[in-house]
Amino acid sequence: MTFSANLPDYIRNDITRGVTFALEEDIRDGDITAQLIDADSRSTATIITREDTVMCGTPWAHEVFRQLGDVDVEWHVQDGDRLPAETTLCTLRGNTRKILTGERTALNFLQTLMGTATTARHYADAVAGSQVTILDTRKTLPGLRAGQKYAVLCGGCQNHRIGLYDAFLIKENHVTACGGITAAIERARVLAPDKKIIVEVETLAELEEAAGLKPDQIMLDNFSVEMLEEAAGMALSPALEVSGNLTVKSARTLPAGRHWFMSSGALTKHVQAADLSLRLSSEDAEG
Repeated sequence: MTFSANLPDYIRNDITRGVTFALEEDIRDGDITAQLIDADSRSTATIITREDTVMCGTPWAHEVFRQLGDVDVEWHVQDGDRLPAETTLCTLRGNTRKILTGERTALNFLQTLMGTATTARHYADAVAGSQVTILDTRKTLPGLRAGQKYAVLCGGCQNHRIGLYDAFLIKENHVTACGGITAAIERARVLAPDKKIIVEVETLAELEEAAGLKPDQIMLDNFSVEMLEEAAGMALSPALEVSGNLTVKSARTLPAGRHWFMSSGALTKHVQAADLSLRLSSEDAEG
């Protein structure tokens, strides 16, 4: 599947800004080591993965070399592909200085987003064929919210809300400050009637109260197995989401008989960067 061809607007709008900032913090007033190389030197380079992984991040890496200029990028894989070790991701052809100046920034985006997508794929595979959908959270790396949300999709899981602006997530402190679950939900409907409402509950009594107001989704925070069994048996119209220190194993133990959402911060914060390498060959030397 070609994910990058159909990027949501919130992701597409973030790529240029994110890459510009990343290059600025790395280059500042010039790449002094690249200046050791002849200005007109031309090279070919390849980026490979040294381990099995899930592809993600082509729009970000491509944008790095677009902004630097004078480097053509040919992709051999697509975001969402499962890749065995030693797969060549892309071939770069162009100005040697520009290739080496952009190397680390491009690899930083790729290795982080591929690591996120690979983690998400592990979770998605674990619940395949079940009635569980895995959601991410806002526990993302600063500056990489859009990228990691995209990587979660590439790995086969789904996005929760993107930020504080696109859905209400009424949690314990909001409930306390508003004077109760009912008051909080009613205020949300007045403030932004078109926005999705998700409310967190910690007890079965709170679940019954929230369900009676029919929010879009109810988050069951740290419910015990027994509480989840009872919740599953209720005739509730809102979608149910479980959260709180959950793992892939937790997803397999959720009660049967209804669809569950399971949100996990681990998708984006417990990430090991993919092991990538850029290999350069000089066209000048070959000629």
